[in-house]
Amino acid sequence: MSAPRKAGSTGDRPDFLTAALFVGFGALGLWAGRDLTLGTVSAMGPGYLPRVVCWLLIVVGAAVGGLGLFRDREDIARPRPWPVIVILAAVIGFAFVAEYFGFVAGSVWLLLVGSVADRDSRLREVLLLTAGLTAFGALVFIVGLGVQMPIWPF
Repeated sequence: MSAPRKAGSTGDRPDFLTAALFVGFGALGLWAGRDLTLGTVSAMGPGYLPRVVCWLLIVVGAAVGGLGLFRDREDIARPRPWPVIVILAAVIGFAFVAEYFGFVAGSVWLLLVGSVADRDSRLREVLLLTAGLTAFGALVFIVGLGVQMPIWPF
């Protein structure tokens, strides 16, 4: 995903981008929740947990960016659109397939189509993971949590 390192310079650009995203989302969350009451630790208000999580995002972003200052420079590679398109098609397809054919068919669609985005995926591994994750998802979401979605199309 990254281009080769350039000797003699510092500044890990993927780390800087990650840090900027963390700090940006944290600041955006603090701004969006500015009107929520904070409360105390014993009587938390609706703004307590969002504010704590946003500050944690900012701290993590500062730490990642600070560590990136001491690493060798690594440029950000050009994005490849194919994996993004495939994952988007898998997720959108899951919504349609699960609605009309049930959770099992939707989950199989999601995992099989999504695996096309990875060039190193092997058919045997994908099939085993698809079977396991589909069974696990059906047990957890449909049976355990009671999500209102049919498991089978019939």
